[in-house]
Amino acid sequence: MRTRSSPHSQASPLPTDDPPLVIVGVAGHIDHGKTALVRALTGVDADRLAEEKARGISIDLGFAYLPRADGGVMGFVDMPGHERFMRNMLAGASGIDVLLLVVAADDGVMPQTREHLAVAQLLGIGRAIVAVAKCDLVDARRMVEVGTQVDALLSKGCFAAAPRVEVSARDGRGVEALLHLLDEAAAAIAAPREGPVRFAVDRSFTLAGAGTVVTGVVVQGAMCVGDVLTNSPAGRQVRVRSLHVQNRPGEIAHSGERCGVALGGRVSTDEIGRGDWLLDPVLHEPTERIDARLHLLSSEERPLRHWTPVRLHHGAAEVAARVALLQDDPLLPGEDGMVQLVLDRPIAAAINDRFVVRAANGLRTRGGGRLIDLRPPRRRRKQERRLAQLVAMAVEEPGTSLEAQVSAWPWFVDRSVFLRDRALRHSPDEAQVREAGGYLFHPSVWQDLADRATAAAQAFHTRHPRLLGLGSRRIGEALDPALPEGPLSALLDALVREGRLAHDGGVWRMPGHRLGLDRPDDELWRRARLLLGGQARFRPPLLAELAKALAVREFDLRRVLGLKAREGELAEIAEDRFLLRETLREIAAILESLSAQAEGGMVGAADLRDRLDNGRKVAIQILEYFDRQQITARRGDLRVLDPARLARYLERAKV
Repeated sequence: MRTRSSPHSQASPLPTDDPPLVIVGVAGHIDHGKTALVRALTGVDADRLAEEKARGISIDLGFAYLPRADGGVMGFVDMPGHERFMRNMLAGASGIDVLLLVVAADDGVMPQTREHLAVAQLLGIGRAIVAVAKCDLVDARRMVEVGTQVDALLSKGCFAAAPRVEVSARDGRGVEALLHLLDEAAAAIAAPREGPVRFAVDRSFTLAGAGTVVTGVVVQGAMCVGDVLTNSPAGRQVRVRSLHVQNRPGEIAHSGERCGVALGGRVSTDEIGRGDWLLDPVLHEPTERIDARLHLLSSEERPLRHWTPVRLHHGAAEVAARVALLQDDPLLPGEDGMVQLVLDRPIAAAINDRFVVRAANGLRTRGGGRLIDLRPPRRRRKQERRLAQLVAMAVEEPGTSLEAQVSAWPWFVDRSVFLRDRALRHSPDEAQVREAGGYLFHPSVWQDLADRATAAAQAFHTRHPRLLGLGSRRIGEALDPALPEGPLSALLDALVREGRLAHDGGVWRMPGHRLGLDRPDDELWRRARLLLGGQARFRPPLLAELAKALAVREFDLRRVLGLKAREGELAEIAEDRFLLRETLREIAAILESLSAQAEGGMVGAADLRDRLDNGRKVAIQILEYFDRQQITARRGDLRVLDPARLARYLERAKV
């Protein structure tokens, strides 16, 4: 649902020194006096829609703000109580700090009273206050009965000790006492969550003079005027044109605050709305498959079975999904279990976010829980080692979770993915890990993998003394066939830097391993090396020319140069044309220099020819060699360099 009406508020002016905003979610059954209570507390009518005023019920979210004497500000989210509008209630429940559960004294505990309370518990809302409203309409005996109902309702949940107050919006009874309880709850609110910006959108509309405006909660970080953020999951870049924080203009909005954001960049209300997020661009990576821990409410009459259709509520988003159980048996009412949520469309999320699932027909809340892995496998999701990995990922505290993950299969963590999916800016300081190439390993696991890699190379030399070394795939099979190329390459590159392995001719070997040459071949190599080096190194002769200069058979020279090429001492850049390893490294550095000086970093064959003074044909052969190494990429007649691959080549090509 995307609302285009303008915001409506009657809040009084706010103090100039604004502390963090405290969000109070006002929940409860329809016609239990929630909107009237908000009006009694703030002076604001939170019903902003004409239909709400005509029907006398809340349909969508309503908002009001209350300045406090100590300079604090409370924001109230009035959530609709009718069962037909539970989706709107859920859109507002995300991001609230304190639950204000309203129970009418004449009706007592009703179905949506129970459902709203269950939602608050599933979303991990830490504090609650119960307001028994309309107490002016009943006698003392009825108040005792309602109190007993509330006791029974709260007894089995996390809000058993929640304070209660009897109130009347009509005569003001208990309003000051309720404000005192709200002040106490606000004083205990945790510090704002730091990190990259996450802003959950729950409304979008067009405002004259401002263009497209979205409202919602800053879930994490601080958002400033001028920031360029990503509208996720769509992926469009938007600019924060202006902010309306705590119901007045501001320059910055902090974690926990509700605000309105006017967007620059010609974005329309059709392109952004309820359920979207404004994110620091580094966090944008939507997902439509998520592993999670799900709690099935004890009020459910039947177990939850594999592939059950549900409606998933996350932030202000609602999306159809299927629940794939990661256990063999159905999930029983009141139990927790690991599941995979397969969504109909992608959403923007972060690990540890809370969610709620409702029946596919939208008539009841079935359960909810916490997101654990945003990039789970599609296959073999019930494998024992995958489930063990999931247990490690389920640890909420980032440092502890990271240490658990790198201690178990698959033995590594991609640092950038870990930070992005947990919405972190920095790696946890307390995690004892070893980093290589952007991958994190536990020190003991790293040592074990390193020992096994060098042992595999040594065993290969023992079995095949006439071969230079083995490929990374063979080493990977000795470690773990499922180890991806990225972390495996990072491990092997680090072992080269440490001097435990060498990398030559596309294979890995022990540093001391060389292919043996007899005395005549060794002398031939020494003579050939002299002719391939020196001042003529950039203009190497063809094999036939080199054999003639050395007065040897081409066959014998090719055999010796082939052996040395497999060792990495030189490379055949084109048919019958060889360049020494140190010469290629020198040329690579020259290419880097030419690229830095060229417009757009593009290098041509003529540029290289002029620098090397070796002729156009040889220059082109050299560039084609670097193309095959993926160090350069052809763009018409020019080449562009890959800095990362060039750096790795220069490191590996060191003599």
